[in-house]
Amino acid sequence: MTTHAGAAGLSHVECVPADEPLAHAWRQAADEIRARLAPWPAGPGTSTWRLHARTPGAAAKGDIVWLPLAPAQGLGTAMSVQRDAWRASGAVVLCTAATAQGHVQDTLYTNEGVYRIAGVDDPAFMPAFAAFLDCGFEPHDALVLARAWRTDGSHARAQDIGTLGAWPTVLETFPVVLGQAPSPGPFAACPARLGLYPVLPSAEWCERMADLQVGTVQLRIKDPAHPNLRSEIERTVAAGRRVMHDSAWFINDHWREAIAARAYGVHLGQEDMAALSADEVAALHASGARLGISTHGYYEILAAHHFRPSYLAVGAVFPTTTKVIATAPQGLAKLARYVKLIAPHYPLVAIGGIDAANLSQVLDTGVGCAAVVRAVTQATDVASAVRGMQREFARRA
Repeated sequence: MTTHAGAAGLSHVECVPADEPLAHAWRQAADEIRARLAPWPAGPGTSTWRLHARTPGAAAKGDIVWLPLAPAQGLGTAMSVQRDAWRASGAVVLCTAATAQGHVQDTLYTNEGVYRIAGVDDPAFMPAFAAFLDCGFEPHDALVLARAWRTDGSHARAQDIGTLGAWPTVLETFPVVLGQAPSPGPFAACPARLGLYPVLPSAEWCERMADLQVGTVQLRIKDPAHPNLRSEIERTVAAGRRVMHDSAWFINDHWREAIAARAYGVHLGQEDMAALSADEVAALHASGARLGISTHGYYEILAAHHFRPSYLAVGAVFPTTTKVIATAPQGLAKLARYVKLIAPHYPLVAIGGIDAANLSQVLDTGVGCAAVVRAVTQATDVASAVRGMQREFARRA
């Protein structure tokens, strides 16, 4: 991103047509909001967007078409066909339906998916949307940030303004994600600061962590056809019970087997949660197991918040080779903002590319837990590596 800290002007967003008074008003208001969000670190690869103030005759990649609808008004057949054509051409289409008493429902159509939220309308919504697009957020994340924005400033806590400007940090002003299974939550609580969190590929590795008295561990076996899956989970659960202080040991993905083994908790991804039926979510909740959910941005944070999990994981903070992640690395600036938003409500786990060399920077954001993989599994001296990282957490206790 080439926008400089403190500089007004949307270098990556055009409000078009240029001669449209509404587009000009959006541009001015968006510049003001963008300046209030500074400083924001520069970064490469930011997309250029064209935000249309009126319905265009044609749209392609880089265009964002907004279709505001009156209460109880649908798109209609002709406009639905046009929406699909725009989307097929690579454009993003945002349909906003007014509901009641200042509330709205937004449906964002992109090549990657369809995103549905419900929130409160605000006069500065569209300029805020442009400002967050200019900050480099993908449209679905810019959308939820813009819906969180309030003209009266109530979206930002006073104690955060000194470091984050007017960045939205009040979870209550954010919209809700629609279309998910009902939530029976909240899930059982876990420690507020989970500390060092090794994510490991076998029960043998987990047993080594028990010998080192590591309080938070995750067994991550991705193959559902693993021939010894059940015994690996049972061994891991037993190892966790050997840890002398309060242990919070989790099983990745295999929640049914984890419940059968009476595991402390399970960790699921966004796709895993989306695949669960209402009955399955209820069964997981009724088991008493703690639940951690992975997220990769603001929209997914809100999707996970719907289920009131035991903790949220956010990332990838840095590039990682241990998992294929569609989203770009989040970086420390975003992590610091996630901490301000989430930490008052949930334990937060930083994930992705974290090791002994960058752990101090990660913890400087205020996050109370960091998941590591290669920093343990590829360490020359595992015990020394673990203890060194634990000391880094202890310095901030």
